[in-house]
Amino acid sequence: MCTYGEFNARVNCLAHALAALGLQRGDRVAILSENRREYLELAFAGAKLGLILCALNWRLTEEELAHCIRLTTPKVTLVSERFVGALSALEHGCHTIIELGADYEKRLAAQPVDEPDIAAQPEDGLVIIYTSGTTGLPKGALISHRAEIARLHVNCLDFDLDRTDAFVAWPPMFHMVSLDQSISLLTIGGKVVVVDGFDVARILDSVETERQWWLVLMPGMIDQVIRELRARTIRPKGIKLIGAMADLVPRAQIAEITQLLQASYANTFGSTETGIPPMSGGRIPIGEVPTDLSKSQNSLCEFRLVDAEDRDVPDGTPGELAFRGPTLFSGYWNAPEVNAKDFRGGWFHMGDMFVRRPDGRLDFVDRAKYLIKSGGENIYPAEIERVLLADHRVADAVVVRSRDEKWGEVPVAFVARRDEGLTADDLVELCRRHLAGYKRPKDIRFVAFNALPRSTTGKIQRHEVERWLAQEHA
Repeated sequence: MCTYGEFNARVNCLAHALAALGLQRGDRVAILSENRREYLELAFAGAKLGLILCALNWRLTEEELAHCIRLTTPKVTLVSERFVGALSALEHGCHTIIELGADYEKRLAAQPVDEPDIAAQPEDGLVIIYTSGTTGLPKGALISHRAEIARLHVNCLDFDLDRTDAFVAWPPMFHMVSLDQSISLLTIGGKVVVVDGFDVARILDSVETERQWWLVLMPGMIDQVIRELRARTIRPKGIKLIGAMADLVPRAQIAEITQLLQASYANTFGSTETGIPPMSGGRIPIGEVPTDLSKSQNSLCEFRLVDAEDRDVPDGTPGELAFRGPTLFSGYWNAPEVNAKDFRGGWFHMGDMFVRRPDGRLDFVDRAKYLIKSGGENIYPAEIERVLLADHRVADAVVVRSRDEKWGEVPVAFVARRDEGLTADDLVELCRRHLAGYKRPKDIRFVAFNALPRSTTGKIQRHEVERWLAQEHA
């Protein structure tokens, strides 16, 4: 347990320690760690100094991690004992490494607990969260103080957040869902319970002991929670909301988990870039098998549905969702061309296609950028294709999504061989070396080069390949 007074004293000591290392407003400080209290101490110490926290994803490969560090050039990196070896193996160019534990505590003990001079301004960056990119390497999404405060306001307006609530931060803190929600709770005086990953026993213990605001449950994990709930008698102390990404969860599971936990299910559509908005305003009632997963708009945001020329489309016609509002991020770090394209016309283009109903709700159609969402993780096919096509024995390759009962969606690779001696095991090993585990294809299928459907410009038609899988499952 840590009181607010104790937490703030440690935050101030850390802020002074970072300032003593020469860090100034706008500098980046990275962290490579499992979920732990120091993650939040760094977020708030950085906030006071105007530093930007770079939340490194420990699930990435060495190649991907090194890219993230080179992209944002942190002057200091905090690392937990669990990941010291992984960081040491990288060619990262970090100036100072602070190991969480004895080194970290020694530095804090040498500093005063008084408040540092507050340097941050509303549009200063607060955190960089790394997102998968269409080029195959992660991008750094810069989220400002203004955006985080606006996200807190939406949580209060649309999701009944108040200071008597608790949040169990078990999803990795390098993800928006844990970091945003934890910052919101700590900003208004709520309670954050830090859990090191998907520890079902601890999560369910917290259901009995904490009056929770939002219990985040991801596709692919809900079935395990249901089994545990069936096996033990649990009396929830009170949960306002559960779940996420209802579209990727079997609908019968939604009905059962809401009944077992006596809490409605969040029918969400947001992103790292936009926060919980724009279309997360809906809830699925307790015990209901949903037949309608249309999305409802959040507060403090505007949206349009546009065609390829950025013209508004009429109701019933698919269009890309363009967004603006105070929760919006500030752009991708050091990516001016991507930002110019995605923020064109003063609206952030999300790359997701929707159809608007007459009542204003939206029905999801497809991802214009073809994003695969697997158990809460975002995967772009280009990430996997880049690795496959690097092997000289591969003539061509395409990765598509396949429905999966556990994870919602998984990637499947179709490969045309240049060398008939190439095996699926060869490509599995290639992906193992270059891709995080959740990004690796769950199936690799060999096809003839001429069998791959192509457009008039020679591009493989991904949706046609996906239909092959749909026909198998029909």
